[in-house]
Amino acid sequence: MRKDTASSLGEKEEDLGYRLPVLLRRPFESALEYRFSEPLPAGSFVRVPLGKKYAVGCVWDQDSDVPKELAPFLAESWPMKKLRFIDAPLDFPALPLSLRRFVNWAAAYYLMSPGMMLGPVIRMVEFLLQNGWGTQKEGWQLTHKEVPSDFKMTKQRQHVLRILEGGEILASEILLEKSGVGISVVKKLEQAGLLEKVSMPERLDFALNPFFEMPVLSPEQQEAADFLRNLVKKSAFQTNLLQGITGSGKTEIYFEAIAQALEEGKQVLVLLPEIALTAQWKKRVEGRFGGAPLIWHSELTPRARSKVFEKAFSKEPVLIVGARSALFLPFSHLGLIVVDEEHESTFKQEEGVIYNGRDMAILRGNLEKCPVILASATPSLESLMNAQAGRYSWQKITKRYGQAVPPVIEMIDLRNDPPEKGDFLSPKLITEIRQTLERGEQALLFLNRRGYAPLTLCRKCGFRFRCDQCSAWLVQHFKRPRMQCHHCDHVIPVPKACPECGSEEDLAMIGPGVERIAEEVERHFPEARSLCVTSDLTSSQTQMQALVSKIEKGEINLLIGTQLVAKGWHFPKLTLVGAVDADLGLGGGDLRAGERTMQLLNQVAGRAGRAEKPGKVFLQTYLPEHPVMQALQAGDFENFMKLEEAVRRPSFWPPYGRLAAIIVTSENPKAAEDCAWQLGALAPQGEGIAVLGPAPAPLSFLRGQHRFRLLLRGKRGIALQPLLREWLAQVKISKNVRIGIDMDPVSFL
Repeated sequence: MRKDTASSLGEKEEDLGYRLPVLLRRPFESALEYRFSEPLPAGSFVRVPLGKKYAVGCVWDQDSDVPKELAPFLAESWPMKKLRFIDAPLDFPALPLSLRRFVNWAAAYYLMSPGMMLGPVIRMVEFLLQNGWGTQKEGWQLTHKEVPSDFKMTKQRQHVLRILEGGEILASEILLEKSGVGISVVKKLEQAGLLEKVSMPERLDFALNPFFEMPVLSPEQQEAADFLRNLVKKSAFQTNLLQGITGSGKTEIYFEAIAQALEEGKQVLVLLPEIALTAQWKKRVEGRFGGAPLIWHSELTPRARSKVFEKAFSKEPVLIVGARSALFLPFSHLGLIVVDEEHESTFKQEEGVIYNGRDMAILRGNLEKCPVILASATPSLESLMNAQAGRYSWQKITKRYGQAVPPVIEMIDLRNDPPEKGDFLSPKLITEIRQTLERGEQALLFLNRRGYAPLTLCRKCGFRFRCDQCSAWLVQHFKRPRMQCHHCDHVIPVPKACPECGSEEDLAMIGPGVERIAEEVERHFPEARSLCVTSDLTSSQTQMQALVSKIEKGEINLLIGTQLVAKGWHFPKLTLVGAVDADLGLGGGDLRAGERTMQLLNQVAGRAGRAEKPGKVFLQTYLPEHPVMQALQAGDFENFMKLEEAVRRPSFWPPYGRLAAIIVTSENPKAAEDCAWQLGALAPQGEGIAVLGPAPAPLSFLRGQHRFRLLLRGKRGIALQPLLREWLAQVKISKNVRIGIDMDPVSFL
């Protein structure tokens, strides 16, 4: 039986104290052993010596319920006399058992260091301890004393006093934000005796009312909502696939499950694939629950993240929406997890600590004994297979809400209706946009390529502008003039001449990015109120909120954007969508290229006609006969996925098999290649197992590192982790070579 204390690791060893494993934010395969004079509960945070410095660590469990075939090799214990002493226990709540189990399972599955998997939590604990965790928070209030005769009352000082006239007690950051002054102004008022610091009262800033604005649902929606409410009531693990066409009200349906969890005093976590989506999603939450959710993502300041961290630790019912890293928050009583747009590849973290947010959400739900809702209009083949096999419950919504109907999708065959020379919009699409704008409606042009042009070359000598650190072209940007690598962010100024031959007249920009389309739009529609939206140009939540507000008010009537505008937005006046290059995602050797293109174009098409006015979608393509284009036009996602299934099943490609990528990198190209071939020569063999490679990676040079890839493929049911461990243990890896493992890879670059 598992015990929830580290003291279960052994009895006191003579007079030497207790042996305690401590997990550190370092790439060690397991916890390091220390000793202490008394047993400490597992999950406790401690300060320990590490080399000549000190580090914060977490007392860890020695016992684990990770299956033996997934569990990492454990180092042998050192003699007690050689163990170093824990410097001091830290005054911080212990991590709950469910989170510790989650870290163990996730680390074992992805062959990652458990300390690195726990790293974001340890960093946050360090920040909280450095900034007064557990101390009574203070704020400012008026003293109502007379203004000293020698004190000059400036406009800024008067403004601060007016803000506090109502008797409020405001924290420093709130007061400074409301008044727009610096802290020195507030300090001067304190010195004059006009302000004082007092303890902040306890406030439920994030209390949500599940009965605030009850929705009116269609019978189909109500049936799905009732099913999900019952899932929450059971307080048991169950994964549910909520599949509904775009505009069918999936968000309103899973809001009912959230309401049920809040009614029962539980905590709720919602994962979104893009930070940008939180602005409009937050607004919908406020309309339904009368308050704002807590938001968690990488752009937040450490202080803002600390507030969310504290709320997760608390016993209060709370709704947290965030990026995939929110899975590592220390929830005390998690009652529901929702993964919106579950098919999105952005849920996979591909650098540093590698994991898939959707899959780990299911694991966290299993360990927390709470339901998990996967919502999507175009579910991944993995989720569809699990639903068809009965492993997931399955709710289907087949109609749009209210009077709205799915948009009509038409293809524009660019072989028969090409754009004018130098343009990228066909005459038919231009005409349709003009008519849409004349009716007072909004249009969206979609191209999933940032910048102005993906390639710049010299027509005289053939020189192409390439990144010095990657085997990739530099992308020309005009809005913020520069040439940039989109893989490593290397930037150079826009050149005036070819660096090879010196010609100033022969530099040519090849192909369009969204900025080039925006330029063409200004030429064709000079009176349109257009806006280009990409992650380069809209980088903060504040900017995104302002943008959403403008579109909703009709201040923008022609939107040009990348996939940032394809997901989750609801703009009632938007009735036309044009995909400038619908074929863009179909190239390359990615086994999911067709599936991803289908999902992305279906999503962007779903932005059209979401209210009473019908929508139109135009796909500019050179491949109108492609199965993706045919399925999109027919609105037949189900049959398209059957075709995908038929292609993948015979050769046990995912989800009918499992993949693990091995990426060999080194600054020395020969060292990387030699190591890759050595791995290839020792590759595991057996029934149901195949190894592809080694071969140079499609992106063979990245951030100054030369890269080779191997791909291990196994039939479903074969655990790849022990095979990988045994395989890699046979190879002696030199110091200048690094080997990375990507379980269930999403990208093959």
